[in-house]
Amino acid sequence: MQRPLIIALDVHQKEARERLLEPFKKDSIFVKVGMELYYQEGPRIIEQIKQDGHQIFLDLKLHDIPNTVGKAMTVLSRLEVDLVNVHAAGGQKMMESAREGLEKGTPAGGSRPKLLAVTQLTSTDQQMMTEELLIEKNLTHVVTQYASLAKRSGLDGVVSSALEVPIINEVCGPEFLTVTPGIRQTSDAVEDQKRVVTPKQARELGSWGIVVGRSITGASDPYKMYQQMKKDWEEGK
Repeated sequence: MQRPLIIALDVHQKEARERLLEPFKKDSIFVKVGMELYYQEGPRIIEQIKQDGHQIFLDLKLHDIPNTVGKAMTVLSRLEVDLVNVHAAGGQKMMESAREGLEKGTPAGGSRPKLLAVTQLTSTDQQMMTEELLIEKNLTHVVTQYASLAKRSGLDGVVSSALEVPIINEVCGPEFLTVTPGIRQTSDAVEDQKRVVTPKQARELGSWGIVVGRSITGASDPYKMYQQMKKDWEEGK
């Protein structure tokens, strides 16, 4: 799997989404299907996107007791997406159950989806960690510990801010996947994100893959913006 630029499908009206994806009919791209879109349309949206030849990151961030997460992953594995995820805060047993569920549900002869753990959302900063989540450790330390726990649990990688990628790579090794949301162009508004970087910065920090949403989906020409950001990501210019 090449180092992907993943487009977050933040467009939830069917007509708008079809217009967004139409220019990509001849391309094989990587898209992220999140909670709102999946809960609205269900498995059929996965089938439609796969029919167009695109790869899929199913971003549902499961977080529940181990048995429930394991069974849910068995069901999701049958969709044959490429990436799925859980919250690392669910603990080692939950993450192990998620992996086991994926393996159980993957069709014979198929490859199970890569499994990632969300460390901390890019909307989280140190103040929120301390005052709301009551976690007094340094944010970078917490992210690194969650990443290490995910690796010990048999996961393939994590979702984190690109700012934490260098230390994750140091602790978990460069083969451990790091997918980083919170990607913006320099001119873009940060909005609800706290820890953001450009595609070039993510590349320099060592991210394996990046997730780009509003910078592309909200552009006047999404296809042109995708090509521009993809060039920045792949060439680091």
